[in-house]
Amino acid sequence: MRGWLLLGVIVAATSVVFAEAVPAISQADAKKLLAPGARTKCTTIECLIEDAYAADPAAQGLALALFRDTGTIAGVGPAELMDGGYRGAIRLVPQLPLGKYRKHLTWTDGAMRSIEAFFGELFANQATAPNYRWRALSLRFVRSVKKRTPSAYAFGWTIAYNVEGSLLTSAPGVLETLFHELFHNNDFEHGDWSATTLQTDYDAIVARCGTKARCLAPYAPNKTRVKATGTYYAFQPNNGNGVHEYAAELAVRYFTEQRQMLRDGKLAKPAFKCGPAENARAWQALITEFFAGRDLVPAC
Repeated sequence: MRGWLLLGVIVAATSVVFAEAVPAISQADAKKLLAPGARTKCTTIECLIEDAYAADPAAQGLALALFRDTGTIAGVGPAELMDGGYRGAIRLVPQLPLGKYRKHLTWTDGAMRSIEAFFGELFANQATAPNYRWRALSLRFVRSVKKRTPSAYAFGWTIAYNVEGSLLTSAPGVLETLFHELFHNNDFEHGDWSATTLQTDYDAIVARCGTKARCLAPYAPNKTRVKATGTYYAFQPNNGNGVHEYAAELAVRYFTEQRQMLRDGKLAKPAFKCGPAENARAWQALITEFFAGRDLVPAC
């Protein structure tokens, strides 16, 4: 999770390749997202979306299209006071992405469609589908009070999205953050895979480097760093079990590299797997567990 961890166009071939397993959100869960604690006469999810977004027709159209095309529902999270670890206590309040916040729904819609298109293209005509879910997510939009963290956090096929989040100020930032959070959901669905598989190497890297950015640089999957400490987010202390963040950043690096290979046929910088031996082991474990071994990046 980027912030805090509690634990395009749609390619036509996608629905054919992956039609065997299509998750869905129940009517009861949709009501919790769209009309929490309120009485409603709606008997369909589309009706709930229409009612929740009635004040902003443009946002309403986006939310309906997102649900119809991907099964994902954009609603709200509860008011809460969060223990944000190294960030301190954080007050979050529900905030539907209407009006001035509609841009976040626009970016989210684009991100989910880009992810859908990515998997459709990467696994087109492949005999084996990825062991990975990216559809029918519960999106809980919230707003932090007097803080800009967390940007997002994930649990139980839910992603909480902070409209004031410091990483959520552009379409690319939203895409990368949502892919990061999406991995957390898949990680725990696979029995806390990252802690089971990557912990030994991760702990050895931390023991060797601590929070020294220069030492950690060869092992960091991405450039995201924590302003307060200067260290890479994947290795930030007091942030739950850091291996979860390392693994999610590794998934983002996979997403980035495979997209570059699909688009350009080459990478703009050296492949992550071609760095230290720990990188190669983590990379191979990731693609084997979640992505059916699919890797367009040439061997080192």
